[in-house]
Amino acid sequence: MIRKIMLLGSGELGKEFTIAAKRLGQKVVAVDSYKNAPAMQVSDQSEVINMLDGDELDRITDKHKPDIIVPEIEAIRTEKFYEYERKGIQIVPSAKAANFTMNRKAIRDLASKQLGLKTAKYEYASSLEELKSAVAKIKLPCVIKPLMSSSGKGQSLIRSEEEIETAWKTATSKGRGDYKEVIVEEFIKFNSEITLLTVTQKNGITLFCPPIGHRQERGDYQESWQPCEISEDHLNTAKKMAGAVTEALTGAGIWGVEFFLGDEVYFSELSPRPHDTGMVTLAGTQNFSEFELHIRAILGLPVNEITLERNGASSVILAGRDSTDEPEYTGIIEALKIKNSDVRIFGKPFSRMQRRMGVALVSGNRECDINELVTEAKKISGCVKVV
Repeated sequence: MIRKIMLLGSGELGKEFTIAAKRLGQKVVAVDSYKNAPAMQVSDQSEVINMLDGDELDRITDKHKPDIIVPEIEAIRTEKFYEYERKGIQIVPSAKAANFTMNRKAIRDLASKQLGLKTAKYEYASSLEELKSAVAKIKLPCVIKPLMSSSGKGQSLIRSEEEIETAWKTATSKGRGDYKEVIVEEFIKFNSEITLLTVTQKNGITLFCPPIGHRQERGDYQESWQPCEISEDHLNTAKKMAGAVTEALTGAGIWGVEFFLGDEVYFSELSPRPHDTGMVTLAGTQNFSEFELHIRAILGLPVNEITLERNGASSVILAGRDSTDEPEYTGIIEALKIKNSDVRIFGKPFSRMQRRMGVALVSGNRECDINELVTEAKKISGCVKVV
């Protein structure tokens, strides 16, 4: 059956999702705050609105009458989703999931206080004075984040009291939405961090992708690789945690569930959609990419199993400057000369310093050394320059 999908947020994740949806014959209306966003370039229709404006959301929903609404970003007036869901529109994964996961306070309290999952210690603050008190309780070093943000925006690791005021300004100015409250987290000494892509189905069991390792810088992922090294006990614990929180939030789709791994497994974050670190699946590491899994789950198409097909790695291609001009790219030929390499250019119409503009991919057989693949992915991304 052909469904009309309204995609809220049309960046690189939305673009790959739209391509996967179109391959299954679906209609997509891509929505974002600026013209010619990546997903708009491959969608059937598009709209440019402020998605935090509830009246504008109502307007385009009434205009297009979508069967399904798929959020791709955090800065959306998600309270509207409950009303749309009551009207019979499918919200992905669900109105409850979208509202809880777009707000770090809601999802952290659900995970820690209601489900009893192990997390870093945390406090909230809605003023500079409250932040100072919260830091005193958590102890230095600690991490300060906006309640609503993505890709590490507004996040600070502080090691001294002198950094608190700057961290407050960063979190309140760079967070998304209209939240002026921040979360203060204990700094966990972890050995690694992983993303466990989790697929919840309408009529099937919950499935887990092979775990993805990743490295972050400035709070944003730089490289990811699949599979990553993890003990069987830690993996089983992560699966139980991911299964518990996605079941509590309800709905069908793919979820990016992040964990810190040390002596124990700590629940960190949850995204109710394809995850940026999961772009490594575009290298053919699985029988289905995370985007193909998402659309299948949304449409209620069966996914019997998820298999690891080959080892792979990804590395981001970043802009080196701010520019309102449509960017051009050099070095792609050199990048693609590297064995088993691939490059995806997102098609963003303007650049900002350190903005993610593309991703380099590399794959190898199941016996390939993952560290070597990560090195190759970085070499590929290093070839490509945004000019």
